[in-house]
Amino acid sequence: MQELNVVDENDNVIGKDTRENIHKDGLLHREIAIWIFNNKEEIIFQKRSLTKEKDPGLLSGSCAGHVDENENYDQAAIRELEEETGIRAKKEDLIFLEKFKIGDSNSRSNSANNHFKKVYAYHFTGKSADLKIEEGEATSLEFWPIDKVLNLNEEEKKEFVSTVADGVFTEIFKKIKKLSAK
Repeated sequence: MQELNVVDENDNVIGKDTRENIHKDGLLHREIAIWIFNNKEEIIFQKRSLTKEKDPGLLSGSCAGHVDENENYDQAAIRELEEETGIRAKKEDLIFLEKFKIGDSNSRSNSANNHFKKVYAYHFTGKSADLKIEEGEATSLEFWPIDKVLNLNEEEKKEFVSTVADGVFTEIFKKIKKLSAK
């Protein structure tokens, strides 16, 4: 059973517990997100598997996951990037964008996800055929123009997880747009 670190309000490790208990009890823990972008000012989104408990079938971040008990944020980001997309990166390939605390709840599963999220960008220069989809996690990887994501209409917002649709990542997308224009 996967164990994660439980952290305090200052992101110091104060214990550990299973992923299931952490979400059931709403304990503060660590997660990462990586937004993959290309030279065409596009961001890659994962279409979540229909079997996912949370947000099935919706478009979510390029890559995300929990920081395991014996990992730091960077190690988790490198691991998740390879697991979810097949990209083998090094720490210096990751572009740190922001770290923030977020909390949300899921009434369907009666769980709470309270965590620190460290957000990175990754500049992808390969072809879409080079990417792999993690079985059971996603059904496709889709390239979306950053400008379109920044200006989603109400119908398009329904295709995305709430953190994208509600604009939580708007400032991050603006930073990525500047990076991709270089």
